[in-house]
Amino acid sequence: MASDRDERSADDRRPPPGSPVFEAILENERNRRHLGKRLEAAGDRVDTDLLGDIVRHGPVLEVLLEGPLDRGEIEARLDVSRATSHRYTQWLDEQGFIEKADSRFRLTWLGEVIAEEILRFETNVRTAHRLTPLLDVICEDHREFVVEPFVDATVTVAEPADPYGPVERFLSLVNESETFRGFNTTHMAPLVLGEFHQRVFDATDTEIIYLPHIAEKLFETYPERAKDAIEDGHLTLRTRDQLPYGLALFEERVGIGGYDESTGLMQVFVDTDAPIAREWAERVYASVRADSESLDDRNDPIR
Repeated sequence: MASDRDERSADDRRPPPGSPVFEAILENERNRRHLGKRLEAAGDRVDTDLLGDIVRHGPVLEVLLEGPLDRGEIEARLDVSRATSHRYTQWLDEQGFIEKADSRFRLTWLGEVIAEEILRFETNVRTAHRLTPLLDVICEDHREFVVEPFVDATVTVAEPADPYGPVERFLSLVNESETFRGFNTTHMAPLVLGEFHQRVFDATDTEIIYLPHIAEKLFETYPERAKDAIEDGHLTLRTRDQLPYGLALFEERVGIGGYDESTGLMQVFVDTDAPIAREWAERVYASVRADSESLDDRNDPIR
């Protein structure tokens, strides 16, 4: 099984193509630092007061995304007075975001786009706040992931009362999965952690990319079991001289681990079953794997 994976062509190891939505997110992420310059070059920046007004009217736009509503329905949905709903709808109508037909207000095409962008903005702000524990421990050079795939992620942070919460969360997902791929996972499951390596050696179809010295320590810690697991096809080991955060791909979920560089202990583990997060993780893993070596290809074999 392990040898079959190593015999895959170079094309199989390239980052897989993503869905149109995923590719659009990646393109936006690549261009986001240049958007200000592009807007300046276009000479048509949106007034900041207008941006603030749009956000303030977001709740009305959001309820109208579900379909046309009359004034009474808007007031009931938002729990506002008739005067307030009149002020909201008047402003939105003046901006061309809504129109009235048969006593009901509905979004224009422009209004739909604006409503969706407000929701996306709010979602990303919320997600960024939830991912702060992860962002705080990941090197700035390795923050190439985008927040949108992790909207509904489970965030497990090491707390004084539960310092091993992230590790326990990681192990629970390993135990639920028959396959596992990942890189830089030593911080998720230190080599002395027998429970993880029992699964890796005996029960799970596993491929892990380690730093060379970590792979060497694995064979020092479990000389016979590691060798047997590789020969039996349970375990494929690859190495790479540099690795970012820890990435884990289970059957149903993907996870990212952030660790304290001074202690090496995992401080936060973020996992999700969102399909778009799976796309992102597959892309990242394939890219890192393509730049790694199998143990058999190394000039200085560890075994």
